Amino acid sequence: MSDSGLTRQVLDLLVVGAGPTGIAIGAEARKAGLDFLLIDRGPLVANLLAFPTFMKFFTTRDLLEVGGIPFAVPEDKPDRRQAITYYQSVARAYDLPLAAHEEVMEIRRENGLFAVESRTVDGELTRWTKAVALATGYFQNPRRLGVEGEDQGWVSYRYFEPYAHFGERVVVVGGGNSAAETALELWRNGAKVTVVHRGPTLKPSIKYWLKPDAENRIKEGSIEACFSSTVVRFGDHEVEIEGAMGPRRLAAEAAYILIGYTPEVDLLRRSGVELDDETLVPVCNLETCESNVPGLYLAGTLQAGRRTDKIFIENSRDHGARIVSHLESGQQADS
Repeated sequence: MSDSGLTRQVLDLLVVGAGPTGIAIGAEARKAGLDFLLIDRGPLVANLLAFPTFMKFFTTRDLLEVGGIPFAVPEDKPDRRQAITYYQSVARAYDLPLAAHEEVMEIRRENGLFAVESRTVDGELTRWTKAVALATGYFQNPRRLGVEGEDQGWVSYRYFEPYAHFGERVVVVGGGNSAAETALELWRNGAKVTVVHRGPTLKPSIKYWLKPDAENRIKEGSIEACFSSTVVRFGDHEVEIEGAMGPRRLAAEAAYILIGYTPEVDLLRRSGVELDDETLVPVCNLETCESNVPGLYLAGTLQAGRRTDKIFIENSRDHGARIVSHLESGQQADS
């Protein structure tokens, strides 16, 4: 790498990820007077931009607040658009420095500092920092089925809105919140929906107000359900499944695979963070959020590994305060 790609300024903290957790860390860093930067491979709150258009949060607005700034909307449970506007307003209020559309490729320790290598459309950069906080979440890495044909254009891992599917046959793969919400919204907007789920029923963890609605629509036959079934292949606008009643082919103009997400851990491993091979839970001090690598912090859903249903905005928004408090105390482990 040439010297033209090096940035020699030494930051106090570099935050990888500019979602709600990254913004919360940035707000605390600003209050502490630290020299810091947020980096994200996409725009600010890219994870929220990937949510369905009309999604409402399960969490009440007060539990989504960060940086001490009120989430001032009349509804008790805000929607996606309100959340995007709110977190943008927090970033604006704290004047958070952001390097958007820049992907971090490597993080390594050198002489007591971290060299953070990133890539943009214009080339590569290296930034130097005393500490790094990873808050990358998991919404960029949807789980795959690993079957033939799932990369076809009519098969998607992202659902946004129902209108293009009026009168169409749509297969929704999954049995959790995302699958149930998607199936209901598609059906209410004129689609003919079939849910395929490997379990015998919808997941018991589905939101309490959503579960009876979905179950009743299935019971009355408005939404077809193929339980205890798995997808074995996506053909030419056809979903092949295997279940207790044997093989079946479902004709479909569109299919949505909504079976959750897997945290991206390659960067963690390359950075020296130790993880459990099965659960992908990293070594992390939950009081300080510091990993086994001194000065490298893990915030938000990364701490939960594969259990992406365990950590949300409401129970990770204090990670920024923990990280900054630990940095200010100067108690980071020796390199």
